[in-house]
Amino acid sequence: MEKTVNPFRIGIAPISWVNDDIPGLGDHYTQDQVLSEMAELGYVATEMGRLFSQDPPSLRAKLNQYGIELASKFIGVLFSDRSRLEEELETFRSWAEYLHDMGCKYAIVCEMGGSMHWDPRRAPEEKTIQRLTDSEWESLVDGLHRAAHICQELGMKLVYHFHAGTVVETAEEIDRLMELTDPNLVHLLYDTGHALYGGYDPVELLHRYADRIQYVHLKDVRRDVLELVRREQLDFRTAVLRGMFTVPGDGCIDFVPIFAKLIEMDYNGWIIVEAEQDPAVAHPYTYAKMAKEYIDRLVHHLLAAQKR
Repeated sequence: MEKTVNPFRIGIAPISWVNDDIPGLGDHYTQDQVLSEMAELGYVATEMGRLFSQDPPSLRAKLNQYGIELASKFIGVLFSDRSRLEEELETFRSWAEYLHDMGCKYAIVCEMGGSMHWDPRRAPEEKTIQRLTDSEWESLVDGLHRAAHICQELGMKLVYHFHAGTVVETAEEIDRLMELTDPNLVHLLYDTGHALYGGYDPVELLHRYADRIQYVHLKDVRRDVLELVRREQLDFRTAVLRGMFTVPGDGCIDFVPIFAKLIEMDYNGWIIVEAEQDPAVAHPYTYAKMAKEYIDRLVHHLLAAQKR
């Protein structure tokens, strides 16, 4: 049987090799090793990570060497803090201009205000999320709309990344964000793993906001670890170190209806494998290979079934 070519643009984030959220994980990897392994496995894009040069000409040359594109960068913001909003927007603009210079079409944004891990205003020992007030929600939405206009000026789109351990984590919070923001300005980054973590069925979320999804992160979840995390109320970083996330096909999420819907949507944005794991426990190349083979095989079967 002739093998069906995967029509999706599949990339992988460097976080499988070098973790940006948890310092120390994967520090021995170099950008050349990571990029060469990505290219060898057939991935065509990556996202910005701390091991990559922040100098556009240098990074462009390095990516071109391996035939890899830069899809985007995760930009943490504090738009919910009205007193910092102008400063935050200027920082966002500088990163958006950087991404534009790198040829990116998307800017990934995530609100860090109230987070137990990434809000610089909070003490390190605080282990709970400080949920936003109504006025903080208003400031967040205002900031997102203004940031989206910056993106539009640059010919880019803003995609919001709901994320475990932040104030847009749960199904209720994701729905509230979608309700309060202009669909022509604020698009959605669909993340399968963070959806399930936050209590949103990934398939339901995909169907509900199909018209707003412009970017996809694929990760799987180990159900036993997720149940342990919920039972013991473990924080996000601890959950990652316990092995809650893995690559597609290695956990409990059913990706068949997910890819069936993406095919039905004629989705043509980036699909980025982004499974946070400890590289000393989950060998990055092995798991990246597992993910690529699983995705290619699944898409092949779905497209072949369509032709019958």
